[in-house]
Parts: sequence; C-alpha cells; structure tokens
Amino acid sequence: MKLVTYSAGKRAPAKIGVIAADGSIIDLETAAKKARVKLPFAADDMIGLVAAGKAGLALVKKAVAGLKTGHHKFAKVTLHAPIPRPRKNVFCVGWNYVEHFEEGAKARPHVQELPKHPAFFTKQPLAVNGPYADVPSHPGVTEKLDWEVEMAVVIGKGGRNIKEADAMKHIYGYMIANDVSAREVQRQHGQQWFKGKSLDGHCPMGPWLTTADEVKNPQGLRITCRVNGVTKQDSNTSYMYFKIPRLIAELSAGLTLEPGDLFLTGTPAGVGHARNPPEFMKPGDILETEVEGLGLLRNRIAAK
Repeated sequence: MKLVTYSAGKRAPAKIGVIAADGSIIDLETAAKKARVKLPFAADDMIGLVAAGKAGLALVKKAVAGLKTGHHKFAKVTLHAPIPRPRKNVFCVGWNYVEHFEEGAKARPHVQELPKHPAFFTKQPLAVNGPYADVPSHPGVTEKLDWEVEMAVVIGKGGRNIKEADAMKHIYGYMIANDVSAREVQRQHGQQWFKGKSLDGHCPMGPWLTTADEVKNPQGLRITCRVNGVTKQDSNTSYMYFKIPRLIAELSAGLTLEPGDLFLTGTPAGVGHARNPPEFMKPGDILETEVEGLGLLRNRIAAK
C-alpha cells in the first residue's frame, strides 16, 4: 500500500490518502466513513497511523477495499512529505556505500580504513520537505549545494536494543529522500555533519510511504539521482556496506526507536563535491531522486 499526506487545494488541510490502482488518491477519512470503519488515529496524522501498527493498517485496507479509483486526481493535489513534521530528528548514515567512502577518502587522507561501525548523524525536522517542493538554496549561507540520493526507512514497531534477526519486523515502510548538503557549512563546523546537513528544506522525502509488505527485497533496488536530466548517481541498495538489519541493531543499541522515526540508509558514489572538478547545484536546477519501485522525487532548487 502507498500512503500519502496531501492537500486538495491551497488552503485545504493536509490529510492522509491512499494511492488507488489507477494512480488517483483516495481520501482515507472519506473512505472510512463510507465503509463505516472507525480509525484509531486522526485523518491528518501519519505518525498515528504508523503507531497503530498492523491493526491500523488492516483498518485502512478495509476502508479502501474495492475502491479502484480515488476522490482526487493525482495532478490536482499537493503532496507533502508523508511524515511532514517528524517528532524528532531524522537519523542518517554516512559512508554506507564502499565507492562513496572511497571517493570521499580522497578529501580525508586521515581516514583510509572502512569503518567497523556505521557513522550516524541527524537532520533537524524542519529540513524535511515535500517530494515536488522547491528546495531553498539559502544564498549567503551556502554556495556549495550537493545532492545525495538515499532510501529512507520508516520505523513501525518501536524498541531498544533490537537484534539484527528481529530488525526487519520493526520496519513499517520505505520512502525516497535526498540528503541535500551544504558542503562548506559542513567543513566550517569542525567537519561534523549536522549543521551542513540540516538547513531548512534540505531533506525532500516521499513521494509516498510504501508499506514494507510491498517491498520484497529492499537490498536489491536501483537507486539514482539526476540533475537537469544528467545522471549523477546510479547504484543499487545491494551495495550498502552495512545492511538494514545491522543499521537498526546499531542505532537502537541503548537508544529507543519509536513509531514514525525516520532514518536514511546512506548514499552511493557520484556526489558533487567529490567530482573533478567539483560540481554543485544552483538556483533553477532540477533535482530528481529515484529508488526502484518507490517512486520519484522532483525538486527545483529555488533562488530564495
């Protein structure tokens, strides 16, 4: 099932929707009322839906059962990030594709050996942006705006000290994200990643939340990024150095993961700052981010 957060009009409130078989959008609240299904979460609360677990998802399926077309045409609505405002920072993983680690090592001569543990950092909640929204360029703050295609994981069942063998049971679904990065800001702050990765609007996500039951093998998906139609990154999630179960196990060690938590699983080679000469995005550029079977993000780099 593909779940969206959408608005049907400029002043209309954001609501949960379901992508119908014909690509239109079913309004979940309307469908539930007609099917006489009482939902245990608000119609605009994707985190509430995720927290409701399998029982909540079963009610959604019951509400939309038999509906082959939706209440809104896809092109007539505005899609927001499926979880527009996470309740905590977005967790991220650095250097999780070997080729990306190697291209970055050229700029980090003191770091040559592959890490024994994942490198974690976060992006603040206001970095989250819509799948087709403008990405602000923040002139005066950064002139070195870079791209990083990533597959995002949405935690369903919370937990702490989750074992690798149980990790996949804690996943609610998957999305696409781009870890847009201000490279010189990253360098200016002691080489740490938080500030340079956390500027407002620098984490477009979506376009929908694909539930885990529809993704048979998340470690076998083509992952690509294009700028103005030119392919910059092209790899496969099978090349992750640390696989998803290991990431969840390490992240949750002594740290409680909750329903609706998001984490990005790393980016492959091909980022702009590692190119010769380096390449960066500028206002007017079109950034396309794609993961096989999960959809496509299309964002314009805005002047403001």
